[in-house]
Formats: sequence, structure tokens, C-alpha cells
Amino acid sequence: MYLRDTQRAPSAPTHQPRPPRCPPGAQAAPPAPAGYLHVDIGSQPQHVGEPPGHLRGAGAGVGFSCVDLVEGLRDGRLYALKRIVCHDGEDRQAALREAEMHGLVRHPNVLRLEAHCLVEKGAKHEAWLLLPYVKGGTLWGEVEALREKGAFMPEQRVLLILHGICCGLQAIHSKGYAHRDLKPTNVLLDEDDRPVLMDLGSMNRARIEVTSSREAVAVQDWAAQRCTISYRAPELFTVPSQCVIDERTDIWSLGCVLYCMMFGEGPYDMVFQKGDSVALAVQNPIAVPPSSRYSAALRRLLSSMMMVNPQERPSIDEVLQQLEGLQPAPAGQVTTCI
Repeated sequence: MYLRDTQRAPSAPTHQPRPPRCPPGAQAAPPAPAGYLHVDIGSQPQHVGEPPGHLRGAGAGVGFSCVDLVEGLRDGRLYALKRIVCHDGEDRQAALREAEMHGLVRHPNVLRLEAHCLVEKGAKHEAWLLLPYVKGGTLWGEVEALREKGAFMPEQRVLLILHGICCGLQAIHSKGYAHRDLKPTNVLLDEDDRPVLMDLGSMNRARIEVTSSREAVAVQDWAAQRCTISYRAPELFTVPSQCVIDERTDIWSLGCVLYCMMFGEGPYDMVFQKGDSVALAVQNPIAVPPSSRYSAALRRLLSSMMMVNPQERPSIDEVLQQLEGLQPAPAGQVTTCI
């Protein structure tokens, strides 16, 4: 599914966007109704209309983004339209890179991109990313709902969701990339509790070789902008002038997500909310709270993910091996993700 070329947004309700060129032998689509964007899904042209409802707004590294619920005019399906405000060329490149990352990783546990384009908005642009609408909401929303009831996620469900997150991460790592902003609000749950990783705007090459203090400061500044502070790995707070940052930053964040599923909040959420230093807090070994709700094996797995020294953390393949030893994957679920 692709948006053909860059199209100008309607300046007035009566404006008709220019329909895209048709492939040879294909029937031209009728003009889009006023206020609609033409989207070509395979051989079936679609129009995505004005959003019938707003899903959420969120800060983005390239400025500000919001996500609207939109409906396909012909197929009647609901989609999520992520609109990223781009103030300059650098913002536009960052937004288009996010779209590129979606195309790089195609996996059931990574949110797919249906279409994207740039839309002129006066002196600025908006990058529009058309994504599937996942009805279940975010993992954070589920954790909050349980906490409000005074309930906790049972271990079987924790393992099921964690397994899917790991499969999505494995697919990203196998391409030589890291997510860099894994957190409960960036994990969607579908109606079958299948987790789907989203918000790929912080993805970059897994291995970052740092050979000078200048490069170290640049990596540190980038992480401060693009990696959520309470889920950021220790090595990204104070980057040495001679080091290699790799995909094990995601393993730390994965541990924080697992902790959140088990105990109702991330290990450093309260540190941040109190205004204390997360950078200092993450330099100390984490103390996993004792709990009879969860097995000793799961608590050990959590501790291994949250080792301060990244060299001591397991790879995503090793995490999956340990998970499959804790509980077999459900029937029909993909266990080999690469």
C-alpha cells in the first residue's frame, strides 16, 4: 500500500487532490472526495477520510505528532494515521527514516506501515504514516487498568506477551538495528493479546562505535532526545569516549518493560516522577522485589536483563531460549522469528 508521490493537503473543503498516475492497463480511480487523501492499496484504490475520532497525541523527536483514527472509504477498515509535524528538512528526513524502518522489518510483532507521504502545511510539512489500527491499546494501558483494580498480570500472560515482544526485537536485531525506545507505551496489544512493537522513529544501527569524546557527547545528546529516560540503558547516560554501544540497550529496556508487567510500573518511573536522578539510579544493581506471584526463574531472567554492564546482559536469542524453557509458546504462535 503506497501513497503515490507527495500530495498537497486541501487548502479549502472544495479542493480535489490530484489523483496519482495509474499503472499501464489499470483503471484510473475516481477523484477523491473533498477532504480525502487518495491511497492506492494494490489494485483497489482507497480514500482515507477526515478522522472520525482522535486516538492520542504524543511528543515526537522531530517535533510533535498525533495519531488519528481514519476509515478507508472503500474497504471500511479503520486505520491509525500518524501525523508528524516537520519544521525543517532535518525533521522531514527523520520522519521519512521512520517510514523506512517500517519497511525494513516485516514481522507479525512489529507494526507494519500501510502507506506514507509528505503533506505541505503552509511553511511546514506533515509526514503522514498510515498504520493498522490495533484495537487493544497499549501495554501500558493494560498495566494501568490492572493496577487500578488492585490486580497483577499472571505469569502465564506475562510470558506470552514477553515472548511476542522478544520475537519483534529479534526481527529488528537480525537486520542489524536496535529499537532504542522500547517501553510499555510503544507496545500495542491486539485482541488476541499479541504484542506489536510500534514507534520506530528512534531505530538506528545496532552497533555504534565511539572513538572520541566528541562522538560520545553526540551519542549521549541523541539518546537524551530519542530514548525515554526511565527506560534508557545506563551506558547511554554517560557514554565513554572509547566504546561500542550495541543492541543490548534494548535488553535493558526489555527488562524495564518486564518489570512493569510484573509490578505495575517501571523500575525507574517513580524516580523520574519524584524528580530524582535516573542517571544515578541506573548505575546501581536493581533489587527485584520478592513476590510469590512469579517464579524464581522469571525473576532471575529479569535480573539478567538489567545488568548495569551491557556485556553481562543476554542477547535477544538467549532471552528467547530462556523463555521457551520457562513455558512452551502457545499453539500457532511463531517461535522461530528469523
